[in-house]
Amino acid sequence: MSGFFKSSIGRKVAMALSAFFLMFFLLQHLVINLLSVFSPEAFNEVSHFMGTNPLVQFALQPVLIFAVVFHFIMGFILELKNKKANGVSYAKNNGAANSTWTSRNMIYSGLVVLAFIVLHFIDFWIPEINTKYIVGDMSGMHNGEYRYFHELVEKFHSPLRVGAYVVSFILLGLHLAHGFTSAFQSMGATAGRKKNLQLIGKAYSIIVPLGFIVIALFHHLTHNH
Repeated sequence: MSGFFKSSIGRKVAMALSAFFLMFFLLQHLVINLLSVFSPEAFNEVSHFMGTNPLVQFALQPVLIFAVVFHFIMGFILELKNKKANGVSYAKNNGAANSTWTSRNMIYSGLVVLAFIVLHFIDFWIPEINTKYIVGDMSGMHNGEYRYFHELVEKFHSPLRVGAYVVSFILLGLHLAHGFTSAFQSMGATAGRKKNLQLIGKAYSIIVPLGFIVIALFHHLTHNH
């Protein structure tokens, strides 16, 4: 196994697998958060289920955290290895003339996304863990109602925080625009279908970040009083 991670192909495959997992999580996360726009009650119910289900809390959540940490560490390792090998950045192909700005700057968009994830953890995950396991309140209730929708809306009162979310999701979209196809390419799955994967990746990299932006703006404009 250690030999697998020491090889260039092994590192790229591991990077791709973690990317697939995180892209699936983003899609699932978007679907749940969209419920807050259309049905606060449904959002509360699903959030409570996700927040109290043992499989989600003690199996999927640790895997998610590991995948986030692993993906970014592996990205930095690939960046350093590529610079050391030939003086070019991760995902850079034959100079600026033959590669996009996004592919040449994956490391920087990745750093912004990582900073956003830290902010997101501070906003939502850490308070959730504190409420459930430090305070010991597993009910999910606040003043006789589920607290999840109320807490979500509260986070989008500040225009600065909403602005940070919007910028972060734009950069996430740029990161995904290259990373989606790159992940399939690392797995050797682009033969004969690269154009289709590029179209799907382009749609994914626009629709998913835009969905999150719409959610943030909706709650900021609708509930900011």
